[in-house]
Amino acid sequence: MFDLLVKMGYKEIEIGFPASGQTDFDFVRSIIEEPGAIPDDVTISVLTQAREDLIERTVESLKGAKRATVHLYNATAPVFRRVVFRGSRDDIKQIAVDGTRLVMEYAEKLLGPETEFGYQYSPEIFTDTELDFALEVCEAVMDVYQPGPGREIILNLPATVERSTPSTHADRFEWMGRNLSAGSTSACPSTRTTTAARPWRRPSWP
Repeated sequence: MFDLLVKMGYKEIEIGFPASGQTDFDFVRSIIEEPGAIPDDVTISVLTQAREDLIERTVESLKGAKRATVHLYNATAPVFRRVVFRGSRDDIKQIAVDGTRLVMEYAEKLLGPETEFGYQYSPEIFTDTELDFALEVCEAVMDVYQPGPGREIILNLPATVERSTPSTHADRFEWMGRNLSAGSTSACPSTRTTTAARPWRRPSWP
């Protein structure tokens, strides 16, 4: 499947959840270590939850990669805050902030200068998350990561559970684009897909 996506021209491909088990970890390692398996202009992306042990294992899987992105997520919707995490808005925002900081720390510790490193964050269950809170969490993540020219961040806004119309999700997506801080020109809003086919340029919202 990875070879097929490369042949189709995809330039950023999410290839696995290496901390979920040995199979995913070994697959990531196999295509990094196989000469020529990843074209020089293709970025691989790996997914992780916002837990330190999983983050460390995830970053470890990327050793030696030329271009790699870590995609971190944590659920932000009210029912998850109440039932799963049993925490306040501030508690959930702190999970995202701490996770982002840990990704940066482990990338600096484990990855060498040969790796062009990128970062992606998802407020999971964005569809059911209050827009003002989704924005607050994304802004807090950007405050930690400090995106800028040559240091872009992808903000993935996922319809994790498909239970709204496409137009509703599009309206929420546009609201986020309009309300991200003025300094976020290096932030790339994205919808939840398993691959990103092309470079993204921030739109000029009318």
